[in-house]
Amino acid sequence: MTRSTPSKPPAAPTLFAVLVLLALTASAGCSTAAEPAPRPSAVRNTSPAPAPSASGTPTDAAWVQLMTPMNEKAVALLTLAADRATEPRVRAFATRLRGDQEAELGRLRPLLARMGLPDTDVHAGHAMPGMVTESDLAAAKAATGAAFDRLFLTRIRDHLRHSAQVSRSEIAAGARADAKRLAAALVTAREAALTELEALPGATRALG
Repeated sequence: MTRSTPSKPPAAPTLFAVLVLLALTASAGCSTAAEPAPRPSAVRNTSPAPAPSASGTPTDAAWVQLMTPMNEKAVALLTLAADRATEPRVRAFATRLRGDQEAELGRLRPLLARMGLPDTDVHAGHAMPGMVTESDLAAAKAATGAAFDRLFLTRIRDHLRHSAQVSRSEIAAGARADAKRLAAALVTAREAALTELEALPGATRALG
């Protein structure tokens, strides 16, 4: 899959604001300039959201264009953990979660196609909360033993939490039935994975 890379990442706003800002700029893609994030209360009091079209609302587009690269980067980290984590239960967890995230990609990518959206990462190079970055992957490749496990548990916990939060925003503000169903399935999966993660060996120390 070919991914374009913007040159300058913006500061990372809150996840709710990310989805709102992406909804407002979906037709133009991401801007590399940081802009003030609107407060959720202000957003809720504005005029009604645009009516859905054949491709859905900008919120639907923003969600699927964020969730797809989030899962792709998470799969890369999970692949490392499935092979290199010190604790057998952590390796088993990573293997199962990788399969789940790959299955989700098998639904996210067709949704992109049905919505007529480009198969490119419009967030590449951006500081997105919960996104596993190239720096994270480089650090994971360099880490060994318990240090690797701690890095993995921390980063994958962030991915699960933030992707669930974004998906809840899609459920609340999206319009496409297929996107909202998938978002609901992702939230359920993230909640179950977080519960399992927090019971893994070393999780209490790594996650605080």
